[in-house]
Amino acid sequence: MEAQAPVSAPVQAAYSYCEAVTGQQARNFAYGIRLLPADKRQAMSALYAFSRRVDDIGDGTLADDAKEVRLEETRALLGRIRDGRVDEDDTDPVAVALADAARRFPIPLGGLDELIDGVLMDVHGESYETWDDLKVYCRCVAGAIGRLSLGVFGTQPGAPGIERAGEYADTLGLALQLTNILRDVREDAGNGRTYLPSDDLAKFGCSTGFNGPVPPPGSDFAGLVHFEVRRARALFAEGYRLLPMLDRRSGACVAAMAGIYRRLLDRIERDPEAVLRGRVSLPGREKAYVAVRGLSGLDTRHVSRQTARRRA
Repeated sequence: MEAQAPVSAPVQAAYSYCEAVTGQQARNFAYGIRLLPADKRQAMSALYAFSRRVDDIGDGTLADDAKEVRLEETRALLGRIRDGRVDEDDTDPVAVALADAARRFPIPLGGLDELIDGVLMDVHGESYETWDDLKVYCRCVAGAIGRLSLGVFGTQPGAPGIERAGEYADTLGLALQLTNILRDVREDAGNGRTYLPSDDLAKFGCSTGFNGPVPPPGSDFAGLVHFEVRRARALFAEGYRLLPMLDRRSGACVAAMAGIYRRLLDRIERDPEAVLRGRVSLPGREKAYVAVRGLSGLDTRHVSRQTARRRA
């Protein structure tokens, strides 16, 4: 679904605000969505700005009960957006932009309810015993974003396997979130959060947690990281099956965002202890290369060939 109708000045200003938030706060995300046509890029920026608001409440300094109140207020705002009760002259630019995006694209706004549910899990200090437990959280905070994004991207009519597009978008979200969890393991520990499943931590002698630049004494930290990297790679491989179902520019956007995280995963795999020393990141030139690669369609063609071989 393409949205070509012009927007009013107040709505354009709201989108500009959301694009500024995205450019300042989400550089990896911004590298991907710059490959989209303007209407889809604006809609994705509105989705990001609303999601960022939810995340900032969860990560902020308010007391937990105050965070719960703010999150439920945000859920109520989402209800107003869903019901078409946000006017163009509303004072909240994020609400204005998201309301317009939801009118232009079939965005499943319930995914933002799931995001709020996931952030509430953080507020309540949830921990996860198994990968199946952690998947519930990852689906709320990342899989849902994949499905929301698919509402903006749309799919190519008649693409083989198109009925599973939402499933693949969800799985890509899980892959990105598990990569985030590995990248941020020390930062999260410093904030009192442990996301990796306790079963996995115990298996590799890491149950005492991560509170410094070196692994826990006697642990096989590298083994733990390599185990989770393999899991993330399997999720990426499954989620990448979405690419041939998207138009060229949407596919390029997804390939660029996922490609940046896959390269982060490569760096983490080469030097597992780097995540305990600081945040692992990619230089701008490498992100630009990944974006160009996505726009060239190399990843999409590779996935298409793999899918054809599986069907042969």
